Amino acid sequence: MTMWVGVMSGTSLDGIDVAIVETEGGRERPRNWRVVAFRTEPYEAATRRDIEAAIISGSAASICSLDFELGARIGAAVLRTLASASLGPGDIEAIGSHGQTVWHEPPTGARRGATLQLGQAAVIAEAASCEVVSDFRVRDMAAGGEGAPLTAYTDWLLFRGDEPRAIQNIGGIGNVTALPAASSEDPPQAYDTGPGVVLIDGAVERLTGGASRFDLDGGLARRGVVSEAALSEWLADPFFSQPPPRSTGRERFSRARLLKWLDRHAALSPEDAVATLTELTARTIADAHGWLEGRPAACYLCGGGARNPVLAARLERLLSPLPVRDLSVLGLDPDAREAVAFALLARQHVLGFPANAPWATGADGPRLLGARTPA
Repeated sequence: MTMWVGVMSGTSLDGIDVAIVETEGGRERPRNWRVVAFRTEPYEAATRRDIEAAIISGSAASICSLDFELGARIGAAVLRTLASASLGPGDIEAIGSHGQTVWHEPPTGARRGATLQLGQAAVIAEAASCEVVSDFRVRDMAAGGEGAPLTAYTDWLLFRGDEPRAIQNIGGIGNVTALPAASSEDPPQAYDTGPGVVLIDGAVERLTGGASRFDLDGGLARRGVVSEAALSEWLADPFFSQPPPRSTGRERFSRARLLKWLDRHAALSPEDAVATLTELTARTIADAHGWLEGRPAACYLCGGGARNPVLAARLERLLSPLPVRDLSVLGLDPDAREAVAFALLARQHVLGFPANAPWATGADGPRLLGARTPA
């Protein structure tokens, strides 16, 4: 048995997720696996502002400084998670660190895309005294792929079963992985569906003057009424009619764009604005499932948006009669899915298995993902 650490900081800018994963065997698909520990360390408001400022300004100074700061934070978070499980750096084979995406530009036509994640691997390696595998997206994009969703491959590793399944993540950005039954020769599919909670969270923070960062239990959306006119402005975005492979991020569904939308629709109550954005997420996820070539037996939700009962219930109605369930039914905490994915991507890199899933990203072929920084 070997242990790996996965670290993820997502588009919702909530904080740093750390998972310790134990696997058995050296084949591409582990014989057995289990999550030894999982922790989330929330970002302080100042750190979120620094990340947002780096995304907005793009200044070399802010990006350089944030790269090292996040590396130190990630290293410290890994050590605290190891301590919580009574483990030390010597118990771990490698850390798989996604880092914090500050820019992700998908390919367009013949032009390759580009991507940048911060959280300096050398700083993590120094702080945690572990080998680090990082920069997972860049090789896929160098090979002409979207560089996302990277979790498609690990979904295939962990969750393929007797039934066809859809794994729907609702993080800052949403993505779906469709897994045929293990007995099927049909290929899997995966792609971004559009905004998850990034616009909802941004609106709640703005409309409450920073008192709340997300719509707790869907309380605002539940009291609001959807404005079809305001919703239609978002639905007109060409991304939603773009067939897979496709990916997106905060660059497209940005805070600046959200604030302009809120200003144009200032007559909406906070409840109606949040209800409209919640409907946007649910409707675009359901519409994106129309690109699936087969019909899953069930859809399993994960990510922060899965904890919003209003959003989950609306999605269940839109996908009916497809059953909608929590990913925990398949044996994994829905919040841990992405951190677990990067632990496994570190494993695949060390063992030499390509992990970019060209069937999801559109890359020219299988590629070994990540770059290694020794302890």
